[in-house]
Amino acid sequence: MPNDPPPLTLTLHRAIAEIPARDWDACAGGDNPFVSHAFLLALEESGSAVAERGWLPQHAALRDGAGRLLACAPAYAKSHSQGEYVFDHGWADALERAGGDYYPKLQVAVPFSPVPGPRLLLHPEAGFGPEVLGGALVQACKGIGASSVHATFCTEAEWRALGDAGWLQRLGTQFHWANPGYRDFDDFLGALASRKRKALKRERRDVQAAGLTLRTLRGAEITPRHWQAFHRFYRATTDKKWGRSAYLTRDFWPLLGEKLDDRVLLMVAERDGEPVAGALNLIGREAIYGRNWGAIVDVPFLHFELCYYMAMDFAIAHGIARVEAGAQGEHKIQRGYLPVPTYSAHWIAHPGLSRAVDEFLSRERPAMEREMAALATLSPFRQADDGA
Repeated sequence: MPNDPPPLTLTLHRAIAEIPARDWDACAGGDNPFVSHAFLLALEESGSAVAERGWLPQHAALRDGAGRLLACAPAYAKSHSQGEYVFDHGWADALERAGGDYYPKLQVAVPFSPVPGPRLLLHPEAGFGPEVLGGALVQACKGIGASSVHATFCTEAEWRALGDAGWLQRLGTQFHWANPGYRDFDDFLGALASRKRKALKRERRDVQAAGLTLRTLRGAEITPRHWQAFHRFYRATTDKKWGRSAYLTRDFWPLLGEKLDDRVLLMVAERDGEPVAGALNLIGREAIYGRNWGAIVDVPFLHFELCYYMAMDFAIAHGIARVEAGAQGEHKIQRGYLPVPTYSAHWIAHPGLSRAVDEFLSRERPAMEREMAALATLSPFRQADDGA
């Protein structure tokens, strides 16, 4: 029939390098650096997201009869549930107790990066929605013997399209800072209630009084010396917080700087000319994405300064609409970062587990919505009837 869609073919690739960067990025767009070919390539070339670490690349490419790439997705066959930030360990345990195998599973995600953004990447001329690629991923899941497909930190539009296609829908929350067009940081402070404004000013003053030199470095300004120091900070944080091996290798950081250039932003604190703390961000068209932080000194409020306030300063100076400061952290609310929903969608082959997870999520979603509404009431921003 003349209205039938053109035939499409899905292939899975064990390296992002098998897909031409130009073709991938034509689908990914230029807004979110985490789904760029360059970022995913840095993860693989550095030995961070590789089969030996439980992240076997299975990048999906959907092509038409002429071989044109119309859609793609960063996908991995996972042998564990680490490095994802959307927790499904309970689901895995339930299936194992029932005598099934939860692993491998097919994870559509950006490894080690709880950054919301597109996951089902469509070429502007694709002519179909994300549910088409979602359906192809379900068939691929069956073909490789995986238990399930998980699209984590996807967009709301993808979440709704996959939900309409029968996938299970999950809600989470993060804390983002919005820039409506502040002139400077003091302009932002003027929007806060008096007590909150004074607290933030005190935090920034205390860091300034600590005898540190604070620097904002971008692109080529970040030298190998900075990356070597930053890996020490990163390891110090992961060792202290989780007591396990770090996800990202030493080679990842300079590769990231090389491949993403001026989309990389590093906030650094120095003492006597030596770096002692740092916060890594990536720059998109609409957002600054805070990603990793670490320090080898204990300075009160330094984390807030490097991770939050300096990122806000940069966003204001460059007219960037928001700062996304990563997963978790209700303490961010008092610093102007308000709760926003995050989305993930899940397809599970086992009917019994799928029903059980669906029932769980039907209770979790309204609970999450109530939690976000309660958190929003803690906003530090001045109400219309408040005094200055």
